[in-house]
Amino acid sequence: MPKIKTHSGAKKRFSLTKTGKIKRGCAKRRHDIKGCKSTKKMRQLRKEAYVDSTVAPQIKRLVPYM
Repeated sequence: MPKIKTHSGAKKRFSLTKTGKIKRGCAKRRHDIKGCKSTKKMRQLRKEAYVDSTVAPQIKRLVPYM
């Protein structure tokens, strides 16, 4: 049985916690930080976010050796 290739984009964006959840970054943090987004919004975007349980099997398939 050959080894499965890891998806390069997925391995940079996701990490696994000890409990088996998949951690992800928040969207909408990159651009226009000073102008539009309030301090409250930026503080909320710093929090950890987790992948939904319905999408988790697909991501585990992309990064099999995580």
